[in-house]
Amino acid sequence: MHQSIAAICCSYSGGTNGQLRCLGRAAGDLSTIAGLETPAPLFVAIGPDREHCYAVHHDAGGEIRSFAIDATVSDGAGPALVETSEYPTGGAEPCYVSVDPAGEFAFTANYAGGSLAVFPIRADGSLGERAQLIEHDGSGPNQDRQASAHPHSIVPGPAGRFVYAADLGTDELWCYELDRDAERLDPAEPATVAIHDGAGPRHLAFHSDGDRAFLANELDSTLTVLTVDTTSGELEPVQTVGTLPADRNAEAATESYPADVHVHPSGEWVYVSNRGHDSIAIFAVDGDDAGAEPVKLVGHEPTGGHWPRDFALDSAGEYLFAANRRSDEIVSFRIDETDGTLEATGDVLGVQEPICLAFLE
Repeated sequence: MHQSIAAICCSYSGGTNGQLRCLGRAAGDLSTIAGLETPAPLFVAIGPDREHCYAVHHDAGGEIRSFAIDATVSDGAGPALVETSEYPTGGAEPCYVSVDPAGEFAFTANYAGGSLAVFPIRADGSLGERAQLIEHDGSGPNQDRQASAHPHSIVPGPAGRFVYAADLGTDELWCYELDRDAERLDPAEPATVAIHDGAGPRHLAFHSDGDRAFLANELDSTLTVLTVDTTSGELEPVQTVGTLPADRNAEAATESYPADVHVHPSGEWVYVSNRGHDSIAIFAVDGDDAGAEPVKLVGHEPTGGHWPRDFALDSAGEYLFAANRRSDEIVSFRIDETDGTLEATGDVLGVQEPICLAFLE
């Protein structure tokens, strides 16, 4: 029997325990078809060739590993993932990995280490030794969470020329230009973009047109919209909106923390997960990026579980899958093609502490 891998999920239950699970899919129904035990996987990214993936691991002070993917698994034919390389990230608690659109580099954000790392990707999809380590400095007003720099994500722009790191500790987006020949990131102009005090920038997603970006802020439950100069790479904040219902008071807002953000393939909607409120916030995107309100809140959909640290959309934009870490499940939702709202399909996959979900499709 052959089964095709549709997605890879990081399952992390604390300490050094963890697994990369290979998931099959039939519409909104996910199933586990293979798995690989691996220490403390926190985030996974799929290479553009769809034949390799890259995961960061909490163990040994922080590591990145590459894996070859057997996209069609035959029963008894061997593992679906084969590790091909492993290197220290150079900083503690790496929490994010991304791959540039050309598939030539992998980038990691080392949360506790306050740093970023650059790794070249070889022709066979494995990693070369770390080419660069960039250390951030600074702090923010929240001394419990912002006493020092804490890069929480690093994301290439759509064209791959510029790379952006959201730093929860410094309330900034750090902007870099990729020098492919030198295998390094150089500060762009400007080198940083200030986000409002106490925001706690976490994850960044770009609109399909490349001239807008959306930033989920963890510490004050907001979404910041930025315009993008596609020539210089410069970002400019133009709007900040709350990710929680308007009737939720400020004190309660401190008990919920946005985690992930994704743009619908059509570009018409943006989704943000709220941990604590346990919902997906749905925003409509104004087709005119110069409009006074680039996004408008449409509503919220409960995730059907607790603590949606991550979620993913399929490439067709038909389904959204919420990874509820603290209730050990991935819940499936159908996306309404007219207004972007969500409806639970009833399909739920039990997974111990799902922490990241990435689709191969």
